[in-house]
Amino acid sequence: MQQQSPRTWLITGADKGLGFSTAKAALEQGDQVVVTVLAPDGSHGLLAQYPDRLRSFHLDATDHARFPEVVAQAAEAFGRIDVLVNNAGYGLLAVAEATPALKYRPMFEVNFFGLAEMTHAVLPIMRRQRSGHIINLSSKAGFGASAGFAFYSASKFAVEGYSEALAKEVSHLGIHVTIIEPGGFRSDFAGPSLVTNQMDSEDYAPLNQQIAEYARERHGRQQSDPAKFGPALCRLVAADKPPLRLPLGQDSLEMIRDDIRAVVVELDQWEDLSLSTKVDD
Repeated sequence: MQQQSPRTWLITGADKGLGFSTAKAALEQGDQVVVTVLAPDGSHGLLAQYPDRLRSFHLDATDHARFPEVVAQAAEAFGRIDVLVNNAGYGLLAVAEATPALKYRPMFEVNFFGLAEMTHAVLPIMRRQRSGHIINLSSKAGFGASAGFAFYSASKFAVEGYSEALAKEVSHLGIHVTIIEPGGFRSDFAGPSLVTNQMDSEDYAPLNQQIAEYARERHGRQQSDPAKFGPALCRLVAADKPPLRLPLGQDSLEMIRDDIRAVVVELDQWEDLSLSTKVDD
């Protein structure tokens, strides 16, 4: 049976959007929460309402050297860490050929390396507890890639591979790992949190148009409500046997099912060639 409330959560990137929603839902059900925010003074919109059960610390998700310090402060505040939500991240919509390293490397520092370093800092605490739940934010783009999202998908594919292997390494210690694959939520992902880059070439004209229109047409029209994200994660951590992967949103669920079906079809079509490398006995 999973530990009952109150739990202690550590949530990265909780200034707004999905991280804020998660902190709010956990606090509303009586849990204790530590959040990291970009505000230099560590201020958070829920501190006044929950002064006894919320702690907020400034943390730049690229400042990996400070992660152990923040984790230690979180553990000291409430004595344990039961749930880690690696939420900090942002998007990059760009023509792959047109994207320089100075655009995609910083995103990897946040979306993947920051997630891995935070997990590395929290794991010793969860191992001592012999319990915990690590929730890593991927995306439907972390399961199936789309044109324009080459580097963003790559960062989230990395999250998926890391998380799947990690789950197999720590399950015997009572530690669960879940990959969250959100579809479109009406947060600012398709707005200020999305970096775009195009290429001045007729060869990419259709994709350039798609990139130009994406944020304008999608922002505010996504299918899922950020306010419902946090309650969904609260239900997830209460489960006796949480899943390795959890798509959130109809668009994510449908895309992943379509992608799986397409992979199966292709595997069947090319099975003879796949098996052609077998050693002759």
